[in-house]
Amino acid sequence: MPFAPVLRAGAVWAALFGPMAPATAQTSCTEDAMIVFDGSGSMAEIGFNLIGTPRISEAREAMRQVMPEISNLRRLGLIIYGPGGDKTCENIDLRFGPKAGAGPQILRDVESLQPAGGTPLTLSVQIAAEALQYRSQPGTIVLVTDGDETCGGAPCELAAQFAANSAGLVVHVIGYKVRGDHFSWGGSDDTDYSDSTSVARCLAEQTGGLYVGAETIEDLIGALRVTLGCTVLGSLDIR
Repeated sequence: MPFAPVLRAGAVWAALFGPMAPATAQTSCTEDAMIVFDGSGSMAEIGFNLIGTPRISEAREAMRQVMPEISNLRRLGLIIYGPGGDKTCENIDLRFGPKAGAGPQILRDVESLQPAGGTPLTLSVQIAAEALQYRSQPGTIVLVTDGDETCGGAPCELAAQFAANSAGLVVHVIGYKVRGDHFSWGGSDDTDYSDSTSVARCLAEQTGGLYVGAETIEDLIGALRVTLGCTVLGSLDIR
């Protein structure tokens, strides 16, 4: 069974590039990638004690920092789940499939969304995989989420399907300020990874991806660069 290291973003970034590595440290790649971006209602929250910056504001800033460099390296597509549905779980928006030079459009779409609704992350990842034609060609999905499936999906069952049927699909999961009070254990999955780790971790574990926990904007920037920037992950020294 493929194994995905569970890492903190700062440790990944330091191990790969050091504290001040330039964007040119990335290497280009030919595999398409889909970003699955959390636009659910919890992204509008501002953390403990109602102090701080809304998650969506921090996520937007991280995307501004990363997208100009990443979109020059590979074809990217975007799915946003959360806003726009009449019902809380009917809110998955495939903005576009993988294409060259997608950075400006990704930034426009992320800037304009207003967080709302639930978290149908399992179905969103499945739609992203279909957009990548995962049964016939390799590809990468990067799921950015601040919580867990709340719409009855079973991410670990989907992960097993990917492991059995894909032609080299890798799913990376970035858990951004994941908190236990955002969890809803839908579907048939009953694995408890602790209050600070999304159950979506199994999507990474079973496809050979990374699960990266991020708590700051800097963590999130590092996680996006590592998972989307076509870095050779095998160079990590993980113990």
